[in-house]
Amino acid sequence: MSRELHRYYRSLAADTDERVLPAPDRLRRSADRWARRRAAITVLAAAGLVAGTVAGSQLVFAAGPGPDPVPPPAGTPTPRPSSAAPSVAPSTATPSPSVGRTSGSRSPAVTTTPPAAATPTTIPDRAFFVLPAANDAGTGNYFGPGPVLPVLCGATPGDERVVAQRARALPYRRAGAPADEVPSGNYRHSITIYRPGGAGAALAELRAAVRACPEQPARGTPPATVRQRLLPDSGYGDESVLFETRTPYRDANGDPSGGDEVHLVRAVRSGDVVTVLWEQGWESTSTQRAQFDADSRRAVEAIRRWLD
Repeated sequence: MSRELHRYYRSLAADTDERVLPAPDRLRRSADRWARRRAAITVLAAAGLVAGTVAGSQLVFAAGPGPDPVPPPAGTPTPRPSSAAPSVAPSTATPSPSVGRTSGSRSPAVTTTPPAAATPTTIPDRAFFVLPAANDAGTGNYFGPGPVLPVLCGATPGDERVVAQRARALPYRRAGAPADEVPSGNYRHSITIYRPGGAGAALAELRAAVRACPEQPARGTPPATVRQRLLPDSGYGDESVLFETRTPYRDANGDPSGGDEVHLVRAVRSGDVVTVLWEQGWESTSTQRAQFDADSRRAVEAIRRWLD
């Protein structure tokens, strides 16, 4: 063995003898401490990762939805789905909310359209107008069946579209007439509810019926002729039809005595409702236009209050 190698062995032996190996218990305690340190480091790292994830999600939610998608370039074909979903018609019974964006916010604003007022199907007493005290004949009014229009060569305007109808007889007195006199005239006043769109069609048919029946035989003996003609009219409800009937005056024996007995009929439409005021006179009296127009306005106003 060379001197140099021998010298290395002696140095190694001297260095090893000076180091004392730790006891087994000390080695186990040291290993346990390193294990606990690694577990604590792992738990802290996991907690930091979770906290970062939660904070990031909160920032994403607070920021709101992202920018609207950029539309594809013009001319880009739109892909078609393999199977089209069945279309569903929107319901007309419940109003659909309209969705739009409000200024300064990216959240959709929802507004609800109020439902339209439904057409009534019954007619209460309050739908009929009340005479002023000066025109009250003191006889009251009488509801009951009967015609609501004069005979027009057998025409029945709008009858197939009627939903409900009520009519009454209403005697009246002209202002200033003595209280002990007989009534000045009598109204046949009716209100009719039509199916949607039926009221306008009924008035159109009424105009056509009056034009198509300029005259016809009048009831009574000896024979006489009653004539009908349309008169210009406006300013009542949504639309109105005004016409007159003319019958020769007769004496006590039924013979013509000169002149005509004239009565007015006005039909006024308010939506799907039509009110008819037919002045029939009283003991051969004729209609006074000023009184008739004033009571027509009262009838239209009563309909408006009822429908509102």
